[in-house]
Amino acid sequence: MKRALSIYALGTLSLAVSAGALAQGRPTVAVIDFTNDGSGASWFHGDVGHQLANVLSNELSSSGDFNVVERQKVNAVLAEQDFANSGRVRKGTGPRTGNITGAHYLITGAIASYTENTSNTGGGVSFAGFHVGGGKSEAYVAIDLRVVDAETSEVVFSRTVEGRSSDSSMDVGGMSWNGVGGDFHQSKTTPASKAVRAALVEASDYLDCAMVKRDGCMASFDAKEQRRHQSDKDALNLDGG
Repeated sequence: MKRALSIYALGTLSLAVSAGALAQGRPTVAVIDFTNDGSGASWFHGDVGHQLANVLSNELSSSGDFNVVERQKVNAVLAEQDFANSGRVRKGTGPRTGNITGAHYLITGAIASYTENTSNTGGGVSFAGFHVGGGKSEAYVAIDLRVVDAETSEVVFSRTVEGRSSDSSMDVGGMSWNGVGGDFHQSKTTPASKAVRAALVEASDYLDCAMVKRDGCMASFDAKEQRRHQSDKDALNLDGG
């Protein structure tokens, strides 16, 4: 009986150690603001790069496989710590200094390519000199991802992820109403925003696969990468490259 209890205790300890090792093995990452590498994305201005970084941070955090540290609001954290040490806060209630978690990896993203095509599907109505008609808009975005080791500055993972979307749009007097409008959070239903979100979900899945799971999931991402390379090659051939 004692032997059985000992085996059970060892098994329980082993499971606890394994769970702890798994928790410790989660990569600690920080996502920095995205950039626009001359992709033709006219909607990329203002704080869109910051918004995209926030979306990817949320995706990684919700996966449960990453420790995501906040770098966008670090100044607010430091200000709160300074306030706690100013003598104006009741002792023992404020945050202590020296405990900010450092990121092992920095994740960067750049909009590498963006296209949007709008076509008239007919069936419009003319009234008082204005034309209101249905249309269809398709958007495509490619994002270059890099994961940088914060200690060595070495790029340890890199991949181009893609997002596509199509949606109906409305045309009033020749004005298109399906653009991003420079504010990603306020234009979630536009084809461009949907394409970007699709690419960010793909980015999160890739990072989870490459940095955490490291199993057969990479086969599908490698196949997508090969198709993308072939598509780029075919486009260059058509352009006479």
